[in-house]
Amino acid sequence: MKWNFYKSIALSVAAVILAGSVMVFPKEAFGASLSGLKLWWEVVFPSLLPFFILSEILIGFGVVHFFGVLFEPLMRPLFRVPGSGGFVWAMGLSSGFPAGAKLTARLWQEKQITTIEAERLVSFTNCSNPLFIFGAVAVGFFNNPSLGIVLALSHYAGNLLVGLAMRFHGSRRAKEKDNPSPLHRVQPLRALQKMHEARLADGRPIGKLLGDAVQSSISTLFMIGGFVILFSVINRVLSLLSITPLFSTILEKALSLFSISGSLSYPFISGLFEITMGSKLASQSPSLLIQQCIVVSFILAFSGFSVQAQVASILSETDISFRPFFLARLLHGFFASALSAILYPAFLSPHSKSAIAVWADGQLMQYPWSQYYHYFLQMGSLLTLTALILSIFLWGLKHSKEKKHPRFH
Repeated sequence: MKWNFYKSIALSVAAVILAGSVMVFPKEAFGASLSGLKLWWEVVFPSLLPFFILSEILIGFGVVHFFGVLFEPLMRPLFRVPGSGGFVWAMGLSSGFPAGAKLTARLWQEKQITTIEAERLVSFTNCSNPLFIFGAVAVGFFNNPSLGIVLALSHYAGNLLVGLAMRFHGSRRAKEKDNPSPLHRVQPLRALQKMHEARLADGRPIGKLLGDAVQSSISTLFMIGGFVILFSVINRVLSLLSITPLFSTILEKALSLFSISGSLSYPFISGLFEITMGSKLASQSPSLLIQQCIVVSFILAFSGFSVQAQVASILSETDISFRPFFLARLLHGFFASALSAILYPAFLSPHSKSAIAVWADGQLMQYPWSQYYHYFLQMGSLLTLTALILSIFLWGLKHSKEKKHPRFH
C-alpha cells in the first residue's frame, strides 16, 4: 500500500517537473518536438506502414495459421512457443519495433497463444530493422557500411540468444506439454487446410479487410509518433536540467571497468531514452570505433524507453506482463555488446578511430538498406501524407455507409 502511495507521489512530481520545464524552456522543447515529428514523418511512418498493413492482411487471409503448422517443429522445441510465433519473428526482424509486440498481442487476442507463450514471444520478436541499422546508424551516422554488418550480426544473434534464454520463462507458473514435433512431421497440406479454414472463419471481403488493415495500422503509428515526440522532449529536458550529464558522470566510472571511454557515457544515457539520438551522439564521440560499436549495440538492443513505452501501451490491452520484455531488453543489451566486441576485429581494425575496413581489400559493399533510408528521407513525407489522406477517405467511406445502412439492435 505504501509503495503504491509513494509511486503515485513520484509520478506526479515527475509530471509536474516535466510540464514546468516545458514552460521554462519552450523554445528547446519545441525544437525537440519538431525533431521527433520529423523522424516520425519522414522515416518511421512510411517505413513501418507497409509492414503493418501486410501483417494485418496476412492474418486475415489465415497465413498465420499456415506458418503455425509449418513452423511448429522449429519454434516449439527451440523457444517453447507455437509455430505461429515464426510469423511474428519474421515480421519483427524485417519491420522492427514495435511490430513484434503488436502481432504478439494480436495472436493472444485470437487465443492462438497463451499468456506465458506471449511473454516469451514478445521478448525476442522486437528488434531494430535492417533499414535503421544499415541506413541510419552505419551509413547515416558513422558513414561506414562495414560497421552495419557487425551491428546487425551482434543484434540479431543476441536476439536469438534471448529467445533461447526466455524459453525457461514461466516454467514454474504453468506445466506445459511441450511437443518437440520432429522435422519429418512437417505437413504442408495440413498447413494449407488450416489457412483455408482461418480465411473462411474471418469472413471479411477483401475490400473491408484492406480498409481495416489501413485504419488499424495508421492508428498504431499515430500512437508510436506520440511516443517518439514525447521522449524527444523528455530527453532534451533532462539535458537542460543537467540530469543526463549528472548520470553520465556517474556512469563514466562503470564504463572504465570495461575499458570504454568516459566520453561515451552521455550518449549511453541519451540512448537509454531514445535510440536515434543516442546512436548519433555515440558516432560523434572521439573514442575508438570498437568502443562506439559496443555502446551502440547495447543501445539498439535495449531499444530505449521510448520504444518500451510503445510496447507497454500495446501490451496494456492484454494480460501479457511487460516485466519479462524489459528484462529481455537488458539481457539482449549485454549479449549484443559482447558479440559486437567479438565480431568487430573480423570486419574492422580494432584500434581505428574511423571507418577503416580490413576486409575485401577495403572495398565496402553497397547495401540496399542505405539506399532505402535515403529514399525515405526524400520521399517519406509524401508517402506519409498520401497514407493519411487514404485513411481519411476510408474513414469517411465507412461512416457514410453506416449512415445509409444503420444497424438496429
